[in-house]
Amino acid sequence: MAHAYEALTPDVVLDALSDLGLPVDGRLMALSSYENRVYQVMLDDGQAVVAKFYRPARWSDEQILEEHAFADALMGEEIPMVGPLALHGQTLHHAAGFAFSVSPRRGGRTPELDDEEVLEWVGRFIARIHVVGQQQVFATRPTLNLQTFAIDSRNWLLEHNVIPLDQQTNWTSWCDKAIAIASEVFAAHPSTSIRLHGDCHPGNILWTPTDQANGGPHFVDLDDARMGPAIQDLWMLISGDRKQKTYQLSLLLEGYEQMRELNRTELALIEPLRTLRLIHYSAWLAKRRDDPAFVQHFSWFGSSDYWAGQIHMLEEQCEAMQERSEEHTSELQSHSDLVCRLLLE
Repeated sequence: MAHAYEALTPDVVLDALSDLGLPVDGRLMALSSYENRVYQVMLDDGQAVVAKFYRPARWSDEQILEEHAFADALMGEEIPMVGPLALHGQTLHHAAGFAFSVSPRRGGRTPELDDEEVLEWVGRFIARIHVVGQQQVFATRPTLNLQTFAIDSRNWLLEHNVIPLDQQTNWTSWCDKAIAIASEVFAAHPSTSIRLHGDCHPGNILWTPTDQANGGPHFVDLDDARMGPAIQDLWMLISGDRKQKTYQLSLLLEGYEQMRELNRTELALIEPLRTLRLIHYSAWLAKRRDDPAFVQHFSWFGSSDYWAGQIHMLEEQCEAMQERSEEHTSELQSHSDLVCRLLLE
């Protein structure tokens, strides 16, 4: 069966923007995005806009409009978020069966997250996002929790026979164990859900030189915005070995807590949240196998080797959750103490 995106031709994109009164000059370029289809479209005056065509049947119009309202609230507080333009009084439009939005183009590069100043700066802006995020709740968008990200994903994968038989029993066993451990950690460390960016990895932050006007970080792509614990928007920005991650997180928190206090018990949720994302990602991939771009982007998905790798990662996550659920709450109490400890080591 043909996938809906096969009907999204360049002519459809250009006609949709032209119907909004935008003077497109016929040039467009597909940007890196798999979940949705995103294009840079040139206008007659040499300017460019970014058109985002939402994946059909993923979000309702109400859920998309909640995303747009969140972006507007952030921009209203002068937080550098790239949100959709209001054209003819609306941010959400429809053409040829697709919902789409149009945003200004913003340049930038991935931030240097090994730079102390950059980490603190990013931490401050994430805190400002959360200050706005905690003021209201999403009425229609989902919450990131054990049920929505792990249990529902596990059940969908098993019900649709996605996992090869030679790996299914072992994967199910480790997945169930990981969910059980994560459940215990969540129960022991309760948190408050706020509106989040939801997918705050380095690729969704554009950095412009600080010697330019409005230089620094710009946040993009609220497509995964949802309710959840604040720490979710921080842990995906750290990488490396344990010492590196601890140091990076301490710097993010140094900046973050200049603007908003973090409930330190949420530090114990980092490994459970990583586990939830691991399970959810496999289901996310499996649900998109009919996308015409799937083979190009994810040719490695679905083999026995892939699932063997997932089993190994679930084993590691079980160990990590058991070891670190209590350690994080005391490990990052102050940046200065951490620096001294690292120097002594």
